[in-house]
Amino acid sequence: MKSIKENGLFGKYFKPSILETESKARTGIAMRANPNFSQKSAFLLIVSLIAALYLACSSPEEITIFMLGDSTMADKPIPEADPERGWGQVLQQFFKDGVTVRNHAVNGRSTKSFLDEGRWQVVLDALQPGDYVFIQFGHNDQKVKDPARYTNPYTGYRRNLIRYVRETREKGATPILFSSIVRRKFNEFGVLEDTHGAYPLVMRLVAQEHDVAFIDLQLESENLVTSLGPEKSKALYLWIEPGKYKNFPNGNQDNTHFNEHGATAMAELAIEEIRRQKLPLAKLIRTER
Repeated sequence: MKSIKENGLFGKYFKPSILETESKARTGIAMRANPNFSQKSAFLLIVSLIAALYLACSSPEEITIFMLGDSTMADKPIPEADPERGWGQVLQQFFKDGVTVRNHAVNGRSTKSFLDEGRWQVVLDALQPGDYVFIQFGHNDQKVKDPARYTNPYTGYRRNLIRYVRETREKGATPILFSSIVRRKFNEFGVLEDTHGAYPLVMRLVAQEHDVAFIDLQLESENLVTSLGPEKSKALYLWIEPGKYKNFPNGNQDNTHFNEHGATAMAELAIEEIRRQKLPLAKLIRTER
């Protein structure tokens, strides 16, 4: 008895699939091009393609963290002449490959002046879906004698924070709010006094109302500075002995800004809070530095 193929019925009633036909055609081309081509070669080729696809899919996630803030966060130039650092300046080291920190914080800026100078628009134009925006203002929003910077905490400051949050989300990015870091202001009784008034509270309320991640760096930094006390806490701030740095020949006693040790300590507080709150960004934090 003849088989279906021998009877010539195979081609009539059994059509090979398009994929099968295409696969055979490609194999035929490969075999004609290379007489040593074999099924083993085809298998190795397929394995190589699968491996390449896997590596492409498992490559590090590419995101950018944009930082908005004032001098406590900003980058500082000329390290050999000036030991001052902002905590945003040292943040990159905490994140895995694929994360880029772009620090747009600038000395002396408030929520208002950062907007009015067009600095926010620069960030907004660069934002991509999946990016993050770290927002920390308050120190300079308090400047009641400077109309270019001052904001009422309950009106202008609140309105500006909401704008940053809304416009960040409109670009498909994620905002995170950070309250201001404490100034080192101990009174004669050794008590660390508050210097920020209502601004941190208003930021917390904005975060609650608009469901924004909130890192309370005022609380965390206050805990750290208080635990160190009036003397040891100087090691975090810009207390400089005379003659040690070119920019400070007579030394310096600054209770607002940080040296590298202090900036790194503040960045660590932020990182630990991101971890503790189990924010999605936490998966991109290095386990070791």
